[in-house]
Amino acid sequence: MAKYTGINHLAMATGDMDATIRFWRDLLGMRLVAGIGHPGSRHYFLEISEHDMIAFFEWPGVEPLKEKDHGFPVKGPFGFDHVSFGVESEDDLWEIKDKLHAADFWCSEVVDHGFIHSIYAFDPNNIPIEFSATVPSLDLRKTPIMVDTEPTKEARKGPLPQPGVWPAVTQPTPKDERESYEGVGAQILEALKKQETG
Repeated sequence: MAKYTGINHLAMATGDMDATIRFWRDLLGMRLVAGIGHPGSRHYFLEISEHDMIAFFEWPGVEPLKEKDHGFPVKGPFGFDHVSFGVESEDDLWEIKDKLHAADFWCSEVVDHGFIHSIYAFDPNNIPIEFSATVPSLDLRKTPIMVDTEPTKEARKGPLPQPGVWPAVTQPTPKDERESYEGVGAQILEALKKQETG
């Protein structure tokens, strides 16, 4: 079974990369670690943690989302509600809340969800974001729990992957046939090599 290390990156879109950088890097303190592309098609990456990044495509004509409250039900085509960023402690929540207020961004009060404490806000693109501090004695990853009054059929089978649901791999790709095709990120590798050789 593959071992996941976190979210390599969440890919969002913006029409104003500079406003986006000022919010995520300068206000929230996430390092800008890479930028690819050119005017008209950029892709920038910011570091959330040792394993996780958030990235933004900048395309002409992209407009901020219509504001939608976190977790508010909708109908029709839809695939994204909000992103929750984990923070180490509740003190971090208050620090972020104070920074958002000082910069004149709306931020909710601290909400006690029992297993996490959270605040809610929106970035300059109206992307709904949450910051969550885990209650130390209630880490759901260590002790999964289901309190849905009528769990779905699949949820009733428990938290672990179920064997036999999908066809087994019978012909894995041989190592000598594994190929990677160059993407635009190859520019980063070239730039790093030039940086090293000075």
